[in-house]
This record gives sequence, structure tokens and C-alpha cells, in this order.
Amino acid sequence: MNNSTALLIVDAQYGFMPGGGLPVAGGHAIVPVVNRVAPRFANVVLTQDWHPRDHVSFAANHPGRQPFETISLPYGEQVLWPVHCVQGTRDAALHEGLRVDHAQLIVRKGYQRDIDSYSAFVEADRRTTTGLAAWLQARGITRLWLCGLATDYCVAWSALDARAAGFEVTVIEDACRAIDLNGSLAQAWADMAAAGVRRVDSAQI
Repeated sequence: MNNSTALLIVDAQYGFMPGGGLPVAGGHAIVPVVNRVAPRFANVVLTQDWHPRDHVSFAANHPGRQPFETISLPYGEQVLWPVHCVQGTRDAALHEGLRVDHAQLIVRKGYQRDIDSYSAFVEADRRTTTGLAAWLQARGITRLWLCGLATDYCVAWSALDARAAGFEVTVIEDACRAIDLNGSLAQAWADMAAAGVRRVDSAQI
């Protein structure tokens, strides 16, 4: 991959893998796939969910509410999640099996108590940016390949926002796993396809 291309590894953290606070089925299986494709990219960026313990998206912070219920917040509907990826805990750590020492940037998201953040580019209020688009553009990067967890939330939201920012976007399907909450996976793929996001298998790289 040339210098105008980057790999974006989304939330490959213990919190989203078996035994984590918000486990994604088979989440650990992405690690060897990511390690296989990452050396092909000169530019690598990672994201990391990085929540305070009192984060607004945690069901535990809403008495009487249960995980996976939804509430209305000033910026719209919010899924309530189990406590996960709390700042400074092992749950928030990137998987130690990742072999991406050449990664140049880690974008931490979801660290503001009152705003959730699925996307690597724009937080859930759809106004607060992470600065990632500007960083990529300053480096002359125009094409992004995405992988990570979870396909139907942080990967999909990141892919859609990347397209909105003008990047060519490809999702490496077998380097992702999904939560699939109430049909969210099928909807995510449909939304990504409609936005012009390509979908490939790692063997095609």
C-alpha cells in the first residue's frame, strides 16, 4: 500500500473480546488477521474506547435501567451498554497480541462523560470531531482500510464518517466481528454499501 493509504484498526481492546466488559462473539479472532494485513500498510492508526467510570452510556449509571435498553439524550437515542473500557483498566487496553509497532497514532474516544463516541471521526453529538480526518488529510492520505470491533457500531460509524469526509473506504470483513443487536449488522452493511464503502476479505489484499 502506498503512502496515500492507511489502515484504521478500530477498538481491538480486551473489553470487546471474550471475557471483556462488552464482549463481541469471536472478537479475539480478528487479532491474527489484523497482524497478517497490517505489515502491508505504511500508515496505521488505532482507536481506543476510553470511558470514565461514570460515562453516560453505561446502564449502571442509570438506576433501574438494563444494558441494551435505549434512552434519549440531548444528542439523540443512546443504547445503554455494560460497563466497558474504563480508562486505565485492562478492559480498555489494546490486545497484547497485536503486532502493529509501526502504528503512528492512537485516537482515544468516548472519554467525555456526557457524549458517547462510536466513530473514529465524529462523536455521537455529530458535532465534536476527534481531529482524525484533519490528521489524515495533512499526511496526504486519501484511502482508508478499516478493521476491528464491532462491525455494526464503531467500524460502521467510522466508515460512514470517513466517506462523508471524502475518503475512499474499504472494510476488511474477516478482520471484524459484530454485536448484531436487533438486526444492526445487516443494517450497517446496507448503510455502508449505500455510502460507497467497499467490502473485502483479507485474502484480497
